[in-house]
Amino acid sequence: MKRIVRSTAICLLMLLCLASVMWAKDKRLKSGPLAGTWECMSHGGPHGDMSFTLYLDQTKEIVTGSVSSPIGSTELTSATFKKHVLEIHIDTPEGNYLLTATYKNGQLTGNWARDTDLKGTWECKRSASAQP
Repeated sequence: MKRIVRSTAICLLMLLCLASVMWAKDKRLKSGPLAGTWECMSHGGPHGDMSFTLYLDQTKEIVTGSVSSPIGSTELTSATFKKHVLEIHIDTPEGNYLLTATYKNGQLTGNWARDTDLKGTWECKRSASAQP
């Protein structure tokens, strides 16, 4: 009888431990509003209007990911999201880019600049396939 009670207690303890691990994992996996795929358009560059895609992950204020455009793809050097403002740094052999945008109503709208020689505006909408 003691063996059955002990076995049952051990099983319950193991289930409780497993449940707490799964709960903690779920909390860590929650991402912010920027996580996902974004279809974007830049204006003011030497190639005219250019579409590009952002693939973003977000953990609190830290944003990571990559960008893909007709002229190439690369990882984001660094990015943050604070007070509804996204700031992205992309360092490339052609120059260092800074993109800033405000997140409002599920869209991003802002400005971009490359070092000191080029600048323009840009906007993004969440990819249709990534809509919640």
